[in-house]
Amino acid sequence: MRNLLAWRWIFFVGGMMIMSLGISLTIKGKDLGISPWDVLHVGLFEKLGLTIGSWSIITGFLIVTVTSIAMRQWPRGGTWLNMMVIGLFIDFFNWILPDAHSYTEQIIYFVLGVIVAGYGVGVYVSPNLGAGPRDSLMLLFVDKLGWSLRAVRTAIEAIVAFIGFLLGGPIGIGTLLIVVCSGQIIQVALPQCRKVLLKITNQPDETALLKYKQA
Repeated sequence: MRNLLAWRWIFFVGGMMIMSLGISLTIKGKDLGISPWDVLHVGLFEKLGLTIGSWSIITGFLIVTVTSIAMRQWPRGGTWLNMMVIGLFIDFFNWILPDAHSYTEQIIYFVLGVIVAGYGVGVYVSPNLGAGPRDSLMLLFVDKLGWSLRAVRTAIEAIVAFIGFLLGGPIGIGTLLIVVCSGQIIQVALPQCRKVLLKITNQPDETALLKYKQA
């Protein structure tokens, strides 16, 4: 079981790194538009300074605090790690990736970013070690309002994107494409990643991934 837990953490952290790379790629192709939450992070960066990754961490911390109080439940360790690691790696990849100097390069960055980020989500969600802050917020509203996941996610992302746009964050056709395509990519990536994890750890089915809730 130690081997299983070790591989779960490898997938969890590795997936967050992959997702951060995808986010950074879409930010480099930002003339096409970026994801709603990143519109907010970039807008805050443009208005108040710091870094895009720092604002990802700050907003994540605020969301974790609010959802913890509302749900009266202390977040799992994976949630806190998610909040920190993604912000740090967004800044790291933004620093090492070269800027796009043409529209063609921006399109390439953007398309790669959407695919990479989608698979990153599949990798980090597959071991079931905790939802990210923004996913926790979505689940809170689903519980409180009784709306569908799709309705809540759409409403939250629309509000966040609008606030980010007012702050100067980039919105474009790419923002809509991310909202529409990300779920489809994750739907394909998640079962693939779970199968890989189960194969590596020699587990017969996915029930093993539901254990160790305290991790």
